[in-house]
Amino acid sequence: MSQSHPAAVLVRCLDCFSEWTGRTVAWMTLLMVLGTFVVVVQRYVFNQGNTALQESIIYMHSLVFLLGAAYTLKHDGHVRVDIIYRPLGEKGKAWINLFGTLFLLMPVCIFIFWMSWDYVASSWSIKEASQESGGLAYRYLLKTALLVMPAMMILQGLAELLRSLLVISGNAHLPAAEEEHAL
Repeated sequence: MSQSHPAAVLVRCLDCFSEWTGRTVAWMTLLMVLGTFVVVVQRYVFNQGNTALQESIIYMHSLVFLLGAAYTLKHDGHVRVDIIYRPLGEKGKAWINLFGTLFLLMPVCIFIFWMSWDYVASSWSIKEASQESGGLAYRYLLKTALLVMPAMMILQGLAELLRSLLVISGNAHLPAAEEEHAL
């Protein structure tokens, strides 16, 4: 991709943001494993439970999926019909990415954001907490991820849209799989 083109600079910035958030959120998987180990030891060795720790594992699991979605999109890890996409040339793939982003990704993300707004706002208005005794007091923060996820997907979708336009116009090339994973 031409680094001097303004759209290429924006694509690079958006890609870096998705890369950073994805790698940061990925560390939650290690915390989930450690937390699960502690829960199991507490329960089966000491015959004790820890509701807050159990809920924190559920929260982290949710956040890994919700906040890691843009990272997955950046690395082309979402489902697609490869029988159609794989044999195409670079510009054909760019056209499919362009239309898929415009007519599938963006509308779905906008819909999720719109439908989640009142649900999240209601949770914030009452500072919703766990219904379990000893549970976490910040359920409203977890529900906020329902707005953050589509916003992050829209940003990464914008990067994909611009990348496709750059490829179609001849100002860029789609990164090879080994280039993509080297970032």
